[in-house]
Amino acid sequence: MLIVGGGPAGSTAAILLSKAGWSVALIEKASFPRPKVCGEFISATSFPLLFELGVGKQFVALAGPEITHVGLYSADTVIEAPMPGLHQQSGRWGRALGRDQLDLLLLEAARKAGAHVWQPYRAISMTRNTNEWACAIARDGHVTELSAQVLINAAGSLEKGPFFSGQHIARDDDWLAFKAHFRDLNVRDAVMPLLAFPGGYGGLVKSDGRKVSLSCCIRRDVLQWCRKGSQERAGQAVLRHILQSCRELHPSFTHAKLEGNWLAAGPIRPGFRSPYRNGVFMVGNSAGEAHPIIAEGISMAIQSAWLLAKCLISEAHSLLSSSDPAALGGVYTNDWYAAFGLRVRAANLFAHLAMSPGANIFCKPILQHIPQLMTLGAKLSGKSRPLEGLFRLQSANRSPC
Repeated sequence: MLIVGGGPAGSTAAILLSKAGWSVALIEKASFPRPKVCGEFISATSFPLLFELGVGKQFVALAGPEITHVGLYSADTVIEAPMPGLHQQSGRWGRALGRDQLDLLLLEAARKAGAHVWQPYRAISMTRNTNEWACAIARDGHVTELSAQVLINAAGSLEKGPFFSGQHIARDDDWLAFKAHFRDLNVRDAVMPLLAFPGGYGGLVKSDGRKVSLSCCIRRDVLQWCRKGSQERAGQAVLRHILQSCRELHPSFTHAKLEGNWLAAGPIRPGFRSPYRNGVFMVGNSAGEAHPIIAEGISMAIQSAWLLAKCLISEAHSLLSSSDPAALGGVYTNDWYAAFGLRVRAANLFAHLAMSPGANIFCKPILQHIPQLMTLGAKLSGKSRPLEGLFRLQSANRSPC
């Protein structure tokens, strides 16, 4: 088994399959810990899986406070509503943890489970030979050849490695993502505010170490307009645009101090992709990506890896006896759409409403009178849909992949 990408999706797959007795090679190009553009929030729906992965206790000890309410800042309007909670021992509400810590926790758990971690190594080529994949990985000019019957792409949607096809041409409607951490930013512990502004959206959440994470997405053409005639760096221009658009948020930043630098990534490509294509299984953003407005990116990443591991383990014998895993790829694809299809569609709708001035004018009076609609939106985005049939893998049959 070869897994390319050691983020939450790749490490989760490596842990689950290694625990089930599979021989796993996990390839990650970056050295950890590393900063990452990400909203950092993990829904409580994923907490049982975090404990099954062996990182639940560390996550609870490190993560920020429980998020019991969702908020909305738009122009001069502030609306707040309860976040849907779950009745489970591992935790009722979601929490946030920096990707520098989360990724390291999961990768170390994968190594402890028995996965062979190649880091920092970059995958430079993938070749299918009959019923086996040959992968060339490189570090400091030294090339190593690995092979396996099953290949998982967990490298994300932005990776321009051997899985990248074609060339992205910059467009005005591209979505660009930004993130920064702040100290002394006045946000209530239990609230995760959504920021709605022309041409984009964002969110705030109190993460580990009492720092507040601001993550947002903005259209390329709107960012260019924000920076026109200014020498500001992109991140500062985005923050100015947010504060000018969400006027009630401005006092919260009175004493805020930027910690570290602004991070940027993109263009991001929210939408449906194919969870299985050309003989490769996809997890995380490689399989499909919801607009970050619903704060489900990490949960979808680790849950998609769980769905794939469940398919592979349950069908290990048929997979090994066949040179064509397409049938299993079809099962995984159906499971993926059943689990995440509504989330992706809901996120697309919410992103459109958040960035559209016309939609804001129409929706805000309704939300002010019926704030429970925001709770419903959180439910549609997956905040109250727990994993079904979480399975124990320690007793599974060994597989030579």
